[in-house]
Amino acid sequence: MNEEMKEIIERHGISPDATVREAMRRINDLSGESMTLFVVQDDKIKGSITDGDIRRALIEGGDLSDKVSSVMNKKFLSATSAKDLSLKMAEGRKRHIELLPVMEDGKLKDIIDLKVMHACLPLEAVLMAGGRGERLRPLTDEVPKPLLQVAGKPIIDYNVEELESCGIKKIHVTVNYLGEMIKEHFAQRKGRAKINCITEPKRLGTFGSLAYVEDITTEDIIVMNSDLLSVIDFESMYLHHKKTSADFTIAAVPYSVSVPFAIMRMQGQRVKALEEKPTYNYFANGGVYIMKSELIDKIVKGEYLDAPDFIMNLIEENRNVGCFHIEGTWVDIGSPDDYRLANELASRKL
Repeated sequence: MNEEMKEIIERHGISPDATVREAMRRINDLSGESMTLFVVQDDKIKGSITDGDIRRALIEGGDLSDKVSSVMNKKFLSATSAKDLSLKMAEGRKRHIELLPVMEDGKLKDIIDLKVMHACLPLEAVLMAGGRGERLRPLTDEVPKPLLQVAGKPIIDYNVEELESCGIKKIHVTVNYLGEMIKEHFAQRKGRAKINCITEPKRLGTFGSLAYVEDITTEDIIVMNSDLLSVIDFESMYLHHKKTSADFTIAAVPYSVSVPFAIMRMQGQRVKALEEKPTYNYFANGGVYIMKSELIDKIVKGEYLDAPDFIMNLIEENRNVGCFHIEGTWVDIGSPDDYRLANELASRKL
């Protein structure tokens, strides 16, 4: 049981021998949170209690001195396996339930806050955090770019929290430049995911460090830059990845280029037409990928490798490389202007 769940149990757990009066006081103390209690005994949930359960019991003649076991709802919603978790999460949202217990062999394994977690993806993730952030100097002279503050929070934490909200419980972070600061940051941070920091032995490019990521247990993984500020529907991207049977899926960002001049259409040396100030629309690589974890075996330890080269190798091998179109906010924080924009957007909560 992780520290976060222990805190949830402390806040939302109550003994079956407690009185209804005590339950009312405890629920009142939860004002502003999920106002639900779980009757817990020997690491098992016996029932749930809301103010509605108490109100109905009192109307039917119950007393404030009664034990909570007499008023609890024994038919509370819970998930009993990873297989039905997504369905139970969807059902919980439909029924406006905020806390969903996860049971294993009859015992409490986890409690999911549906206000915080909106998916449960069978993925591990790799955040690439080894870059020097040259274009952001002097800001990155003493602080690695992933730890630069955006609206009062390190850039990398936005991405970690979003991954955690998708149910991802293991995140590998590859570090190099000022890597000890990033390791220290995660050593002190509390969260749902286990963070595993991996130090590159030297600069290896955007994908070279993946060769040092070990003990991946999921069929697919998310790989992404740690210095992005974006709103990505990881669940939709994952479902698209599986539906298309892709080996590698690239998050694609709409990108437009406007030419401020008239463009000549040529045939040899003759001008055949003029196109006045055209705009060309493209999809750019967004720096977020879902890939089959087995592809990591293609990367040689110690060899420099950037993402475009790795992707081109897959295409030349006729592997299924697809894309998923991102809608909404996407900022690659690579320059002072990007950094200012990220702070502005984050201050407005994207």
